[in-house]
Amino acid sequence: MLVALSPALAKDPVPLSAVVADPRPDAAYPAGMSAFVLPAENGAMNAVMYTAAGPGTHPTLLLLHGFPGNEQNLDLAQAARRAGWNVLTLHYRGSWGSPGAFSFGNASEDAFTALQFLQQPATVAKYRIDTSAIVVAGHSMGGFMAADAAAAEPRVAGLFLIDPWDPSQTAASLATPEGEAGWKAEVAGDLPPLAGATYESLTAEIKGDTAKFDLGRRLAVYARRSLTIVGAERGIGAQARKVAADAQGANPDARLMVWPTDHSFSDKRIALADALLRFLAGVAPTVR
Repeated sequence: MLVALSPALAKDPVPLSAVVADPRPDAAYPAGMSAFVLPAENGAMNAVMYTAAGPGTHPTLLLLHGFPGNEQNLDLAQAARRAGWNVLTLHYRGSWGSPGAFSFGNASEDAFTALQFLQQPATVAKYRIDTSAIVVAGHSMGGFMAADAAAAEPRVAGLFLIDPWDPSQTAASLATPEGEAGWKAEVAGDLPPLAGATYESLTAEIKGDTAKFDLGRRLAVYARRSLTIVGAERGIGAQARKVAADAQGANPDARLMVWPTDHSFSDKRIALADALLRFLAGVAPTVR
């Protein structure tokens, strides 16, 4: 069943050790970090792979930031690595210095390109990836991109959405003066680190194809695989509630948590890392 929980209603469990403590170093197979450029059509993505310590293959997380990505959630990446997961993070084309032009359509393609990169034989061998345990997580706009990519790739084992943005709900809100004013203010504040994007171009995208940018529909296509959505009451948790209800029809085991925090989870970072790691452990238990 769909579960709606709030930390205010239940005592938080003791955080997993990987959330708050460093693991014992592995001299033979140490943790590491690799920065590289991931090619994409008409541009590229600046990317970082956090590699987990220990021998053998590792489950791997693709972690996608939002619009424009001021909060990159790298604390979550570090926690996941401490728990034995590789983590790939990236900047979409046209964002934060990545070559190319930013658009929502391009970001969607970039997420899928990154997901395919994780399954290429050379990548699997280099980073010792367990391709049976690939999870995609995303915050805000990255939540939509994560769902979009996961829906298109049936080999994704899990999907974790952090106060996800549903572009179709924003497009619908543009019918009111209040909704249009709010969207204009949002875009104006987020354009500086983006190249090739304007208010007009981004608005035309979400208004021009609301079916493509409908998060609920993407979750329905994702179907019965592992899914957790963590919304924020002072963020866009109302959107999370709606898309979670949409997902329930296809995935009765989908889980929703809406917490009393802001869109960046500013006062719930430990709780958020703990929730992610518990989700990851449900997909692929590790020994760390």
